[in-house]
Amino acid sequence: MNNIIEFQNVSFRYDSDTETPLPRVIEHLDFSVRRGEFVAVLGHNGSGKSTLAKLCNAILLPEEGHVLVDGMDTADEAMKYEIRQTVGMVFQNPDNQIVATIVEEDVAFGPENLGVDPREIRQRVDDALRSVEMYDFREKEPHRLSGGQKQRVAIAGIIAMQPDCIVLDEPTAMLDPRGRRGLMRVCKALNERGMTIVCITHFMEEAAEADRVIVLSNGAVVADGAPKQVFSQVELLKREGLTAPVTVRLLHALRAHGMDVPLDALTVSDCADAVAAALKR
Repeated sequence: MNNIIEFQNVSFRYDSDTETPLPRVIEHLDFSVRRGEFVAVLGHNGSGKSTLAKLCNAILLPEEGHVLVDGMDTADEAMKYEIRQTVGMVFQNPDNQIVATIVEEDVAFGPENLGVDPREIRQRVDDALRSVEMYDFREKEPHRLSGGQKQRVAIAGIIAMQPDCIVLDEPTAMLDPRGRRGLMRVCKALNERGMTIVCITHFMEEAAEADRVIVLSNGAVVADGAPKQVFSQVELLKREGLTAPVTVRLLHALRAHGMDVPLDALTVSDCADAVAAALKR
């Protein structure tokens, strides 16, 4: 499986208003995302998560190193169009991405700018809205939608441009629990159809649904692996100001009291099975 995004020794800092340069937000970062993966990126505030997201499709460019998108260097100005067709971005606040007064017109905006044939745009808009469960709202005004519905429309607008990968920068931060669950269900469904998903989040339960979890700290990767592997490192998560899923916290507390239970049971049912098995021993 080839890499769709690759960071090669990437460092980045924001411009300073004074002569004194700001510290680097990303520091010698090396990692890659394979085509078809669902990757969750975690980290405390200021760890570099949002900067990483913007580096993925040339919104920001590295100070040092290279970011490759399907083999294209984001620093190559001539490739910026293709790069942003390959990797689409969804931001935390959907109001920043919605530009039209009718839902289906907003979803059509991206393909229209790409010069797609009008008949194909109609099909893309319908398919995109169906994929995020918003087809029945196609003639509604976006400002009348809930936060979760707006975020789905923003995702549909990216899907209609047919990228290979979507990077979501804390897309559920402004949503209630129901909205978060609905949006993650959409992301899982898109991934199951072959789309690469990179989701920046601070919700452990969302990250637990990914194929792979990356933990950032001060612009560097401090953990990278399957959710069970990463979330079993309870002390590391504590040091990084992160909270393990409630199931892992329970198992960790039981182990501290002498019960022989694993730390990699993420779901409630797996946790219950682990405790039941330990009680039988």
